[in-house]
Amino acid sequence: MQSAVTVLAGVAIFVGIIGIVLPILPGAILSLAAILVWAIVERSTTGWVVFGIALVLIGASQVIKYVVPERRLREAGVPRRSMVVGVLLGIVGFFVIPVVGMFVGFPVGVYVSELQRLRTHSAAWTSTKHALRETGVSMLIELSGTCLAAAVWLVAVLFFR
Repeated sequence: MQSAVTVLAGVAIFVGIIGIVLPILPGAILSLAAILVWAIVERSTTGWVVFGIALVLIGASQVIKYVVPERRLREAGVPRRSMVVGVLLGIVGFFVIPVVGMFVGFPVGVYVSELQRLRTHSAAWTSTKHALRETGVSMLIELSGTCLAAAVWLVAVLFFR
């Protein structure tokens, strides 16, 4: 049974990592949950140490992924309101245009909000590029934390069982 759970945990961790890149699933949470289930089934000190390390890595990345881009957007002059409009249109886009709607709705929402605020195309487009860049930075931070947690889990599975 432990081998089956280990394989399923590995698949869930991989799906979670994909869920970060293609934001359809809560990827980091799925990966952390898979490591938790593995640790419960493993019933060893190694399992719980791995889970603790994964919790710290993923938890830290969840905090940092909001703090760093928020600060950089504020420095670039992009208001939180434009990001909220972008997220709302991204959610609408997710349901209106399957698969790619979020990737269309978010920048359109930020652009429209910034165009209304700044009144010029070039200024609104500059703000939109900042928002897109920082969204990518946020995804990379979350991906890094989750991949590090997955690496810790993989090392434990391969070398400490």
